[in-house]
Amino acid sequence: MSPSRTEYSTNPLLDADEFRTALRQQAQVVIRCVLESAMQAELTVLLQAPPYARTDQRRGRRNGTYQRDLVTAVGRLPNLRVPRDRNGEYQTQVFERFARYQNEITDTLTGMFFGGVSQSRVGAVVEPLLGEAPSANTVSRLAHDLQTECDTWRQRPLQAHYRIIHLDGVYFPVMHEQKKDEIPLLVALGVDDQGRKEVLSVTVAGEESAAAWETVLEDVKRRGVQAVDLFVTDGDTGLIETLKRAFPSTRRQRCVVHKERNVLAKVPARAKKEIGAALTGLFAQPSREEALTQAEAFRARYAQDYPEAVACLERDLDDCLTFYNFPQTWWRHIRTNNCLEGLFHTIRQRTNKVGAFRNEASCLLIVCMTIQSIRFHRVTV
Repeated sequence: MSPSRTEYSTNPLLDADEFRTALRQQAQVVIRCVLESAMQAELTVLLQAPPYARTDQRRGRRNGTYQRDLVTAVGRLPNLRVPRDRNGEYQTQVFERFARYQNEITDTLTGMFFGGVSQSRVGAVVEPLLGEAPSANTVSRLAHDLQTECDTWRQRPLQAHYRIIHLDGVYFPVMHEQKKDEIPLLVALGVDDQGRKEVLSVTVAGEESAAAWETVLEDVKRRGVQAVDLFVTDGDTGLIETLKRAFPSTRRQRCVVHKERNVLAKVPARAKKEIGAALTGLFAQPSREEALTQAEAFRARYAQDYPEAVACLERDLDDCLTFYNFPQTWWRHIRTNNCLEGLFHTIRQRTNKVGAFRNEASCLLIVCMTIQSIRFHRVTV
């Protein structure tokens, strides 16, 4: 798929200033977590005791939280949780300090967000908020809070029914024992009854195997998914067999873009333009019958010169034409996995600055937070 066909409201073709602004806007989730954690650390200093600790030095007790909004350069942060103490002595300085050092903090957050969470980066963010160098425990707790935000999103309950679920993998460079490996993240993107898109699952895998995809499907089922009208996938045999076991009654659409690429890989460069046009025309027919007629014409025209290409097309042609069993308003959304290809392109636009991730956890954290920052358009289903 051409990257320009992405369906997201975020424009991947940004100049330097726009790209910097986009990065700052995506830091809202992280900023919320940082501010709330910094206030808890501030209250710990006042009370001389962390939450739930029993110590003779304690100067008071916590008393829950109240909520307030904060307008920042990256947008309004609603319902920030501000801690309280029972004696009413705690008055946070975090908001005032954040306003004073907002640009510097946001720049450091952006670096932390895309460069990986490290103690030095966390410390650089928290120090101006607290007015002093944070303790090792504070830094460790904040890093833990950031990871918790990601884990909570990945484990959230899902709806029982989805119209469409797209499945595919995307590869990112990750360091293992000082060597760079390309590891896949397996992604499930769903479309619900109202046409709303959301990423349902992001899973790190050693490879795109049947066992790995089984983990993804069991995850979405465990979190509430019971019925799916259609899966859209590539031709991975392990994934196909896993789908048959996990959702035996659900139809599958073979992504026609992946199929076209597979067929074109079987022909020489001089013939790719002609055969590519024939394939595009085949899958653009107004009915299944006319598409099958075009497939027969394709076989008759190219079977002698390019038998492997014809065999590749015919191998799972029925699955490529599943979209004809659904309303025509669905067709452009379900013929391909373009929505996932566009998502992957957008993520890479944001993460290419990172280079290789330090570890799998850092890769997963940054990709998940990037996904949360993307606003999807609704589709007509």
